Amino acid sequence: TMMIEMIEWINFIILVISTFLFLYFYVLSVSPAQLEEKIGESAYPKCRTYRLIAGCFEAVTVANYLIYYFYPIPIGVPLTFPWEWWISIGIGMIIFVPSMYLMYLGIKDAGEEALTPKKEHTLYTGIYETIRHPQAIGEAFLWFPIALWLNSPFLALYSFVWIPVFYIMCLAEEKDLVTRYGESYVEYRSRVGFIIPRRAEK
Repeated sequence: TMMIEMIEWINFIILVISTFLFLYFYVLSVSPAQLEEKIGESAYPKCRTYRLIAGCFEAVTVANYLIYYFYPIPIGVPLTFPWEWWISIGIGMIIFVPSMYLMYLGIKDAGEEALTPKKEHTLYTGIYETIRHPQAIGEAFLWFPIALWLNSPFLALYSFVWIPVFYIMCLAEEKDLVTRYGESYVEYRSRVGFIIPRRAEK
């Protein structure tokens, strides 16, 4: 029993640490223009490395969610929702489909920049002419379907942590994009919605 409780708490602690390390490295990865001012053009490959490290920590948090299903921490939160599991699966799908579609459009229209920051890349088009951070919005909400499919109220509550995490990431990215593109990005920002779709005439 003591061993099981230890696994439960170690998994939870790793989840929290990995969440914040994901945020830390992702913020670094979306700041190539600011880093370039300090170290030159090697900032861009360095930021790609940061993006990969962030992705590794995000993968760890997904694993922590799965492990939590078998080893939930004993803090008095119900282990399952008070309804049938199929209802949780259905609600999860309702959130999952539009979130994945938004992410897909964001990745498609960002091209290589979705993983590799490039100095010569121009401002994005496509979905980015309607909303500035489709990938982040889609990804922030994908944690709720995972929690629902695992039928875990605690993980559903923890999933709210990802909303400020991705919001902070978006703010950090915007700061760097202003450094990188200057007035053209400021103009773009004035007419396209941050997280709520809005498209104004150029």
